[in-house]
Amino acid sequence: MSNLSDHTLGKMNWFNEPKTWNVKKNTLTMFPNPKSDFWCKTHYGYSFDNGSFYYDTCNGEFEMTVKITGKYKTQYDQMGVMIRINKKTWIKAGIEYVNDQMNVSAVVTHNNSDWSMIKLDSNPESIWIKAVRKSDAIEIFYSLDNISYQMMRLAYFPENKACLVGLMAASPKGDGFKATFEEFTLKELY
Repeated sequence: MSNLSDHTLGKMNWFNEPKTWNVKKNTLTMFPNPKSDFWCKTHYGYSFDNGSFYYDTCNGEFEMTVKITGKYKTQYDQMGVMIRINKKTWIKAGIEYVNDQMNVSAVVTHNNSDWSMIKLDSNPESIWIKAVRKSDAIEIFYSLDNISYQMMRLAYFPENKACLVGLMAASPKGDGFKATFEEFTLKELY
């Protein structure tokens, strides 16, 4: 494994840049734009591609880890990681705030979105999310202590295609919230 030295928070790019954000050292703080989301058709019949996504490009296999802390306030406030080829092929995973409860959540989209959630027993201040791309799959894990990780999803993802990799937040029904990303690492796998 080697660190991707050019994949640092200060040198990444925005897709739907939020009005308020900053990077200090290895911490990104953003307030996602109001009424923003990433979703494609399933169940609700609508599509949104206007969430905030701070990314860089990866060509091969990788491992990404980040600590996320959100001041969630409104139904469906969400933050975490995103791996994206285009508008119709992407994965997001992290926390989604539903019924005043933090849920570890993943959405996998191949033309249409699906959604899976794991209700947490409490509303922890922070959690860690890890995404690993190997061959034609993405493995997604979460941790409450950055020591013990639990797999939450294994999903198909096209191999040998460059993808955008990074940090996302959205506020589908709200006016935004403070989303803090710390301890971000991105490593190539050989």
